[in-house]
Amino acid sequence: MKFSIQPILENDIVKLIPLQSGDFEKLYAVASDPEVWANHPNKNRFEREVFEKFFEGAVASKGAYLIWDKIQSKIIGSTRFYNFQPSENSIQIGYTFYAVEYWGKGYNHAVKTLMLDYILQFTDKVILHVGAENYRSQAAIKKLNARCVRELEMAYFGEPIRRNFEFEITKSDWLKFKNS
Repeated sequence: MKFSIQPILENDIVKLIPLQSGDFEKLYAVASDPEVWANHPNKNRFEREVFEKFFEGAVASKGAYLIWDKIQSKIIGSTRFYNFQPSENSIQIGYTFYAVEYWGKGYNHAVKTLMLDYILQFTDKVILHVGAENYRSQAAIKKLNARCVRELEMAYFGEPIRRNFEFEITKSDWLKFKNS
C-alpha cells in the first residue's frame, strides 16, 4: 500500500510540519528543558549531545514532525510515524514530546487524533511504546482507547535499553471510539 508517513497534517490548533535536518536549533530550544524529559525513560535527552542522537534518529525515520501551535505561532514539540510493518499492516507512533506549558491542555490528544485519523486510512493497527514509568503518557494514550498488550525491554534509537509498555489501537477500535 502506498502512502506517505510525512504529509503535512493540521487541525484548528496544531500543524504537523515534516522535520528537516536544519530544524535542530528550533527543536532543541524546546527539548533543552530538563522537565520535558522528567517522565521519559531517557531523562537526559535535554543534554545537547544526547538530543543530537535523538534528532538524528528523527530525521532518519523520514516520518518525524515539528509540532506547530497555530494559536501561539511557535514550535511546541515533536512526534513521528515510524517502523511500518507491511506484513502486519501496522505502524508506530511515538518519540513524542511537548514543551511543559502544553502538558494537560489537549494538544497531545489533538495531535494523536490527527495522526490516527490519517494513518488508519492506510493501516490496520498503530503501535505506541511508552516508558514503564511515564504515567502521564500512559494515561494520555488510554484516553484514545489504546490498550496495553505487553511489557518489553527496548532501546530507542542510539539509547540504552529501558522497560516499556506496548499499546495498540486497531482501525476498528479507533472507528468505534470515534463514533461513540
